[in-house]
Amino acid sequence: MARILAFLLALALLAAGVLAWESFNFNAARPAAANGAAETDVLITPGIGLKGVADTLKEAGVVENPGLFMIGVRVRRTTEKLKAGEYAIPSRASMFDIMDILIFGKAIQHKITVAEGLTSQMIAKLVAADPVLDGKLDATPAEGTLLPETYLFTRGTTRAQIVARMKKAQDDLIADLWAKRAADLPLKSPQEALILASIVEKETSLPEERRHIAAVFVNRLHLGMKLQSDPTIIYAVSGGYPLGRGIRQSELVKATAYNTYVIPGLPPTPICNPGTDSILAVLNPETSKDLYFVAAGNSGHVFAVTQRDQDKNVAALRARERAQRVGHK
Repeated sequence: MARILAFLLALALLAAGVLAWESFNFNAARPAAANGAAETDVLITPGIGLKGVADTLKEAGVVENPGLFMIGVRVRRTTEKLKAGEYAIPSRASMFDIMDILIFGKAIQHKITVAEGLTSQMIAKLVAADPVLDGKLDATPAEGTLLPETYLFTRGTTRAQIVARMKKAQDDLIADLWAKRAADLPLKSPQEALILASIVEKETSLPEERRHIAAVFVNRLHLGMKLQSDPTIIYAVSGGYPLGRGIRQSELVKATAYNTYVIPGLPPTPICNPGTDSILAVLNPETSKDLYFVAAGNSGHVFAVTQRDQDKNVAALRARERAQRVGHK
């Protein structure tokens, strides 16, 4: 009996020693990352199992003993909790630290930024050029349906998924803001609000001007006046890309669906994807009687109630332009 007890005690001491050794090594800091890097990027693909995860970590140089990593994960009963993804493993991270990172899904976040005023075609090209996103886009989204924003995503996200997020963000935003719109706007639907917001977006780069610009267009729509917006002509000519020249007289008078010097009211679709500020400006414009505006030479505009005052402002602009041309000779 004494021999049996001694044997069992020896086994217990051995087991305790093995567990202590395992715990020490599983929690010990590993060697520093190669080339003095602060972290190592590791991509864990879905469906590779625990051995595949351990081998991937070994190949990346963040785990020296994949077998010990597998034992440690199994002992702690966390195998099913490990998540696929792209991870930044800190230099000298222990196997316990690495397991923790994979359990809590602390994956690397990539981002794509869509600037206000880009057309859907421009955004589609931006998404197509992103080196991290997967898959292809089947078609260019409809104009004005994507919300300009910075979107975070993890590796494995598809291009279709990121565009779907942009569309949902725009749908949710316009639904929320449309419900809070000012009274008596000459806009029949959220789509018309997006169309006008896209014009406001392209007319000014100054956030503080947007509600004033919106007010001018709202006033014109109320009175049945043509909007006479240059960006709508540019959209018809170049699809929204800069012309690199002035608008020609032939383009001013050409009857197209987007030439707001010719057509009454709004064009048939937005001319770009407007940002939140431009949508807000259109749905809650400034209180103003102004019907005209023209560039002021400082990226802003000067506004006028009457055609006479507008003519004076245009004459002042032309005089400044002539003076600048003379000064550059």
